[in-house]
Amino acid sequence: MNRKLKNSELKRLNVSEFKNAPKIPVIVVLDNIRSLNNIGSVFRTADAFLIKEIFLCGITARPPHKDIHKTALGATDSVDWRYFSTTDAAIENLQKKGVKIVSIEQVEKAIPLQDFNVKPDETYALVFGNEVKGVQQNIINRSDYCIEIPQFGTKHSLNISVSAGVVLWEFVKKIKLSLKS
Repeated sequence: MNRKLKNSELKRLNVSEFKNAPKIPVIVVLDNIRSLNNIGSVFRTADAFLIKEIFLCGITARPPHKDIHKTALGATDSVDWRYFSTTDAAIENLQKKGVKIVSIEQVEKAIPLQDFNVKPDETYALVFGNEVKGVQQNIINRSDYCIEIPQFGTKHSLNISVSAGVVLWEFVKKIKLSLKS
């Protein structure tokens, strides 16, 4: 029989240890996300996977906010974030630093997530779009890559926080595996 672990047994980092820990070279870009619960959930996922930073763009709400905090559970204190009035401004900032822009969207010639070759020496900005409209076309046009999460049911999309969890885990897994080899 397996015993459920207590929180004290999980050996998680405290906030200052998190701040000083080496991060996965990924920046999450939230392109006009409406739901504060989705924003908080992305913060919590970014904390879980030691993601470098989150860029909050356009109408995306910023901490502190009780509805973000409800799902982030304190991750707004550990994960670095910045706000940009437009996603274009965020992308321009990232491109000047040589960061690879990856839009998570269903587009012509999108690369299936499982087929995307993640290079551990690159920094990636993963752009997740608005719950209704997705990633803006002008941001897709500026992207180095577009990735699609394969889906097999009747629905046309996943919730943005679910998409972020799936994509971030895949990137973290591929980066950690490549560093071991």
